[in-house]
Amino acid sequence: MKPITRFVIAAFAATAATSVFAQQDTRYQGYLADSSGQVVRNGSNELCWRHTDSDSPLVQPSCEAAAPIAAAQPAPQPVVIAAAPAAIPAPKSLKISFSGDALFAFGSSELKPEGKVMLDGLVSQLQGASYDTIHATGHTDRFGSSQYNQKLSQRRAETVKAYLLSKNVNASRVLADGKGETQPVTKASDCRGAVATTKVKACLQPDRRVDIEMRGTKTVASSQ
Repeated sequence: MKPITRFVIAAFAATAATSVFAQQDTRYQGYLADSSGQVVRNGSNELCWRHTDSDSPLVQPSCEAAAPIAAAQPAPQPVVIAAAPAAIPAPKSLKISFSGDALFAFGSSELKPEGKVMLDGLVSQLQGASYDTIHATGHTDRFGSSQYNQKLSQRRAETVKAYLLSKNVNASRVLADGKGETQPVTKASDCRGAVATTKVKACLQPDRRVDIEMRGTKTVASSQ
């Protein structure tokens, strides 16, 4: 047996315990590596073994090339951001106050011609829109008994409601309510006087009103 052959056999014997777990590792360009991923070398750290075209590992006189090659990293997966849930339309509220004196004669619940023109303008604004509720609320000033003012405010609210319905206003519900003199706009100190003089009545005019409030999700009708 030639000396180089005996040397190779001895080198295999010296590393038998380690090479039991040796395997070809592509990270080390075909060099044999143990189970911990280290390149298998002989006792003097001079020789190592590498697979080339044959099934048997060949002795390499130098292990300088047995440097690990960085493993290819998988391509990062795209981050999928979930779309935010569609926002639910917030209920809309629109409130308009009409002067009671413009809609009705003093002490009356019958619509004046100019009062109808004012309500027709509101109806035009509501064309192509839908509301859950339209609420008409009548109010009076402080002159007169509480019972009289309550009834007058209710009749005026009912009159406005009936007029809107006659114009086919699109709403699930049209409500009418009277509050009498209980919700004045003016302060007690604004219009002094116990007698309903022209000056005091003019001062209290903002209290004589009909509030119309539309609530719900406004939906514009298709033009087709």
